[in-house]
Amino acid sequence: MPPGGATRESELMTAIDPTLAIPSGSAKPKEVFADAPTDVDEAVRQDPSAFRILTGDRPTGPLHIGHLFGTLENRVRLQQLGVELLLVIPDYQTITDRDSPASLPEDVEGLVADYLAVGIDPACAVIFTHSHVPELNQLMLPFLSLVTVAELARNPTVKEEIAASKGTATSGLMLTYPVHQAADILFCRANLVPVGKDQLPHIELARTIARRFNDHYSPGQPFFPQPQPLLSAAPLLLGLDGRKMGKSRGNSIPIAADPDQTAQLIRAAKTDRHRHISYDPQHRPEISNLLDIAALCQQRPAADIAEEIGDHGAATLKTIVTDTLNQRMAPIRARRAELIKDRSHLRTVLHHGNERARTIASATLTAVHQHMHTQYLG
Repeated sequence: MPPGGATRESELMTAIDPTLAIPSGSAKPKEVFADAPTDVDEAVRQDPSAFRILTGDRPTGPLHIGHLFGTLENRVRLQQLGVELLLVIPDYQTITDRDSPASLPEDVEGLVADYLAVGIDPACAVIFTHSHVPELNQLMLPFLSLVTVAELARNPTVKEEIAASKGTATSGLMLTYPVHQAADILFCRANLVPVGKDQLPHIELARTIARRFNDHYSPGQPFFPQPQPLLSAAPLLLGLDGRKMGKSRGNSIPIAADPDQTAQLIRAAKTDRHRHISYDPQHRPEISNLLDIAALCQQRPAADIAEEIGDHGAATLKTIVTDTLNQRMAPIRARRAELIKDRSHLRTVLHHGNERARTIASATLTAVHQHMHTQYLG
């Protein structure tokens, strides 16, 4: 415990940084669970001030419609409900599996433009980058002491990277990638993290680190909340080639794509040999994926759209998807086009977000040092 062991956690954090105080009436972070999304939404609506969300995207390429429907729209919804939102652009993580590209500054600015274009409000949300918040990265050292090499090697992301390396060396940064993600979450003591199912192991490791830190250094008065995952209700969109949609796979529709590019990409989308259009994700994944895109744009059931198309075939389906997606994306693309012209504004947003994130991270790091009894020189 820090000096004056009877000091409560909320009092300690208020003394360091008033913005980190636990909301009144919420001394214990709300317990929310991935298998009960309805309960999570209800809890957020009842008391949005009790939640702090950390999420983000790696700056490894343009965001696409999978991000829009899968996470970005949900972030905007949660922000509008009054939840505190922090968005990390983990530029340091780009070197876990690739060289730091010369395009990194433009990639980061492009992400900020995407965020603002879809409706993220920088006056409320904290948008920041790894490289400008050194206090966050300093949490890696104590956190690494709380996990084993075997636990890191079992992480699915790390295992996939080791398998993909085909015998070449795996960097220490890749091995510790899950701990860096835990630092992203815990530096601001977030208690809710929107993720896809493939990211659940990362949340579990962050929970493990939080629990072990509390057991080791703050028994009886937990310092870190154990963050809970929030799964998106939107269907997971496949790429236009039927594989997982990805920025580096060339099978996605970027948010920044213009109408003609969108039409060209959808015309090339994989379908099947059956003319009659039906919604059957298990047996007709490519057709169903296109129907999902149209359904998300029109905000109505995919099966209804399939029934209307019937025997008119895949060409009609692709035309409907193109038209509805271009209509849905038009205002976002217009805002983004204006934003990307003013790079100084995008950098100002980052500057303010980095300052805010540093304030939070510095307070957390100070408290961590106090709990670990390593701040003995004053």
